[in-house]
Amino acid sequence: MKFYISTTGIKRLTISSAGAGKGTPGSPATVATRRISGRTVMPLLLVLALVLPFLFVRIAVIVLDSATACSSTLDCVGWRIFSGGDESTLREELARALLEAKDGDLNNNEQGIESFNQLVQEMTLKQHDVKSFAFKTKAMLSRMEHKVQSARQRELVYWHLASHGVPKSIHCLCLKLAEEYAVNAIARSRLPPPEYVSRLSDRSFHHLVLLTDNVLAASVVISSTVQKSAKPEKLIFHIVTDKKTYTPMHAWFAINSFQSAVVEVKGLHQYDWSQEVNVGVKEMLEILRQIWRRYYRNLKEDDFESDGEHKRLLAALSPSCLSLMNLLRIYIPELFPDLDKIVFLDDDIVVQHDLSSLWELDLNGNVVGAVVNSWCGDNCCPGRTYSDYFNFSHPIISSNFDRDRCAWLYGMNVFDLEAWRQTNITETYHQWLKLNQKSGLTLWHPGIVPPALIAFEGHVHPIDPLWHVAGLGSRSPEVPKDILEAASVIHFSGPSKPWLEIGCPEVRGLWNKHVNSSNKFVRQCRIMG
Repeated sequence: MKFYISTTGIKRLTISSAGAGKGTPGSPATVATRRISGRTVMPLLLVLALVLPFLFVRIAVIVLDSATACSSTLDCVGWRIFSGGDESTLREELARALLEAKDGDLNNNEQGIESFNQLVQEMTLKQHDVKSFAFKTKAMLSRMEHKVQSARQRELVYWHLASHGVPKSIHCLCLKLAEEYAVNAIARSRLPPPEYVSRLSDRSFHHLVLLTDNVLAASVVISSTVQKSAKPEKLIFHIVTDKKTYTPMHAWFAINSFQSAVVEVKGLHQYDWSQEVNVGVKEMLEILRQIWRRYYRNLKEDDFESDGEHKRLLAALSPSCLSLMNLLRIYIPELFPDLDKIVFLDDDIVVQHDLSSLWELDLNGNVVGAVVNSWCGDNCCPGRTYSDYFNFSHPIISSNFDRDRCAWLYGMNVFDLEAWRQTNITETYHQWLKLNQKSGLTLWHPGIVPPALIAFEGHVHPIDPLWHVAGLGSRSPEVPKDILEAASVIHFSGPSKPWLEIGCPEVRGLWNKHVNSSNKFVRQCRIMG
């Protein structure tokens, strides 16, 4: 027999017998030739290429399993290759072994396998049974799950620490401004100038109040408000700050003008406090220190298992919870005894539209005008519900408040100070602080909002939701673009403040555009803007 293969490729294969071409006596010559076309060979090769790997893997798995299950591997292989009856048995045995592996035993296994490759290698070398395989696999997955959870909690801690710090750039700005205050007479000039002092108590002007120790943030609030105002000459800004920030705050607004608006900067050390206010502030600070010490101790002992509890511990340690500037909100009538109606602005807001009509709002005898209903509809809240602030497992809270009630937003509010002075709001605030102290600090989660919600109960007038849109300080703000554009005030409430590196990039630009990037101190300190 002879084979003939074409040199141009396997296009034709000819098989002929040895006697081909030789005729037999009395018969014509015949050629016994068979041709197998490439169209027949190639599909056959492709089918074999697909089937053989799966067949090899199937045999390999059976051989490995037979090593421990059968006395003779060859005896088992022939029965199992084409039989699927053992798959359900193997699956049931594996599931039973996983259930029998107790979590306590897994944690005690110090010589644990750290990777899947290591697991396969050990199972191959030591020829463990199914139960051992299940135990080791569950132990490995348990350790990996614990590591992932621990890493998530550490990341949360680091993120909150970053939100509590003062950026180096802002610290640099304060130092530069304090130096400027010392060497530049203009930076020490009177605020406001003498010819505008009479406007500070003139009720025909539009008075806005900021309680802050952040120079850059205060600058953005005032800059955005003046730019969007239809009547900037009617705006009177009252900035109250602490003693350490007074010098740089004064210097900034003395050397930077804001059109025709009037800016007053006053330090807490310049107030002549009454004995009643002094005692009340000291009581609040002492209670908050107790809360801080308690939650700091709990944080050190925390095992990082509860995400919700862990976040509350971190929130309690936030500097804002101990900020004297935040505590003084309850004393706004005492801070401004000559005013009757003011708009309160937090230092982490940006004004996008004219606010003039806020002073014309009729609060119907109420003390505060605030956003209560939400732009997102009737079944959602603009901020949080009472259940996010209060401990409804306590009978005092559950018997007095509705857990699903929407909390009104703090950060942009209209206050009728005359109506406030006729109520006992401040006294109610202190009474609940003391009740919370007697109850072991368990009535509400740490923060300044819960007692304020109680104190202003029945004195809140709802305003249009688009006056104030909050929540831009969260990790992933979920406010639609059209709502952001229509909002008069956007509030970066939450840990991700726009002046921090952890601020959300998608909305930080709304704040950055109001930073005075032409100022030499802003450029020297490399403040984003």
